[in-house]
Amino acid sequence: MRQVLLGSFAVIVTTGTLYAETFSADVWVDNWFALHANGVLVGEDSVPITTERSFNAESFTFEATLPLVLAVKLMDFKENDTGLEYIGSRRQQMGDGGAILQVMNADGSVMAVSDDGWKCLVVHEAPLNKACEAADNPVAGTAPCDFESTDEPVDWTQAGFDDSSWSAATVHTEAAIRPKDGYDRVNWTASAQLIWGPDLETANTVLCRVTVE
Repeated sequence: MRQVLLGSFAVIVTTGTLYAETFSADVWVDNWFALHANGVLVGEDSVPITTERSFNAESFTFEATLPLVLAVKLMDFKENDTGLEYIGSRRQQMGDGGAILQVMNADGSVMAVSDDGWKCLVVHEAPLNKACEAADNPVAGTAPCDFESTDEPVDWTQAGFDDSSWSAATVHTEAAIRPKDGYDRVNWTASAQLIWGPDLETANTVLCRVTVE
């Protein structure tokens, strides 16, 4: 608080201070994630996206101020822009993604969970024609293995970013995603849901955001 003299009047000016709070996060993704809070990277999958099979859960704490803008980059493993795995083998196939997360405050209250309240943008989708999965020589960008890739929007992790044109996250069932290897080690709150882009197989990189007031 400070006092400002304006002529014969004294005006009291109060300056608000934002205090950082401590939050805890649990994240499971097939295959990889990077989580930002108010534009700052606060958590990242410890297993590189170049790892073909990665189904681990990550639990960590971070500090941030409210309102809290959470922005997460979600990636499914792919060998190249065809969107396929095990290329050239009998197991050649499209991958399938899936993610679930929850954020709690210091007293254990739920602050955010993955659900259809998040806004998401698919920035890599492949193959656009699922016949690519059975191609003898799949080549990215050559039919039937065409793909769509766009740059990440500038400042998409920041609080001021306009995500009004993004779509709502698509909620998927456990039966569709078949989460494993770390998923069951987390006590997920009942409201946390498995999310991804609209198509689990062709959406390879998805950006998602939510604001917690």
